[in-house]
Amino acid sequence: MTVDVLSEVAAGTGDLSVWPASTARLPHGGLAVGGVSLAEVAQRFDTPVYVLDEGEVRGRCRTYRDAFPDAEVLYAAKAFLSRAMARWVREEGLGLDVCSAGELELAVTSGFPPERIVLHGNAKSPRDISAALRLGVGRIVIDSSSEIARIAAAVGPEGRQRVLVRVVPGVAAGGHEKVRTGTEGQKFGLSAADGSAQEAVARILAQPRLELAGLHCHIGSQITTVDAYLVALGRMVELMAAVHEVHGAVLPELDLGGGHGIAYRPGEPALDLTALARELRTALADRCAAVGLPLPRLTVEPGRAIAGPAGVALYRVLAVKRSGGKLFVAVDGGMSDNPRPALYGVRYAPRLVGRASTAGCRTATVVGRHCEAGDVLAVDAELPGDVHPGDLLAVPVAGAYQLSMASGYNMVGRPPVVAVHEGAARVLVRRETLDDFRSRDIGG
Repeated sequence: MTVDVLSEVAAGTGDLSVWPASTARLPHGGLAVGGVSLAEVAQRFDTPVYVLDEGEVRGRCRTYRDAFPDAEVLYAAKAFLSRAMARWVREEGLGLDVCSAGELELAVTSGFPPERIVLHGNAKSPRDISAALRLGVGRIVIDSSSEIARIAAAVGPEGRQRVLVRVVPGVAAGGHEKVRTGTEGQKFGLSAADGSAQEAVARILAQPRLELAGLHCHIGSQITTVDAYLVALGRMVELMAAVHEVHGAVLPELDLGGGHGIAYRPGEPALDLTALARELRTALADRCAAVGLPLPRLTVEPGRAIAGPAGVALYRVLAVKRSGGKLFVAVDGGMSDNPRPALYGVRYAPRLVGRASTAGCRTATVVGRHCEAGDVLAVDAELPGDVHPGDLLAVPVAGAYQLSMASGYNMVGRPPVVAVHEGAARVLVRRETLDDFRSRDIGG
């Protein structure tokens, strides 16, 4: 066995199935993504740093367009948004869903057509609504009954805004209880079971300044089976049929949200996109035929499934120690750049890159640098037994809900985002510095 192969076996990291498709092995334990060595990225841009594979993002957008040729595909900006990301998504033919005036204005000022944008949010601020109307977003998703009057008043006497009603379909799905958003008794949407959704539909239909384009639901995140989507679809079509029966209105759009699950570690399940598209298309046709409705246009909202597998986080090891029978590997990032393990208990598969090792593998806990016992980036990580300070660790599937949820904890500063593509690397989002913190602190 060569040293490189021994390193792969020792670290338990030979499987690259969850890495970007462009990932290539280099000599001496190195990896390249998008034709760029990860070790060189770390040396050039310092660590921690997020690497985003432009080709992987674009390829995943095309996969969705091919799977849903007759549907509208909206990229969920909350997963990760930058000017470059907005451009890639636009050029690949996807729309965008945003949750704030900040996301909306960044997208529009980057050249994204506002008519291809949908505004979400369970508690939209006056600024959110004002920006949406001023910039001309395609649809606003009504999430509570109070928004109906607020949006109508903001539209003005001569205007008209297309809206969707977010419905709670009573479906429990998702990888963690904190991301199951299709059930009763949580903050999102209007319940079909208690009549709130039906009441909102009636009020909107009676409001001349609003046009009811259709219904929306989002049942959760990190969903890896099709069944829950089919149940939600059936209940949404039932509600559309009831709206037609009571009001005579045929709603032209049905948005089933996103939440499409991906594998974070080799061997984990992921949602079969081809099966999802095929079964949704068939079920929608059957259900609509059964209740005598024309087919509405279907919309899906992937975020994680596009951005997540395209990202790799790079960290430098700062300390290694044994305590209580455990091996702890501390790195120069942590919960300030990735709070997901602390929030949801998610698990990653870090990998040593940049050098070969013949040492046997050890089970380690990779921890961050912050003053919290819960600042853990990866548990049960298989790393070479000779891992030491100065080593470079790479964490795949890091493109979604990490930097977008980052904080200023301990004033460490958020990492930069570096795009790689066809052998070139460039900074998309610069590193946050101490000067940034100072400039915001204007008291004294």
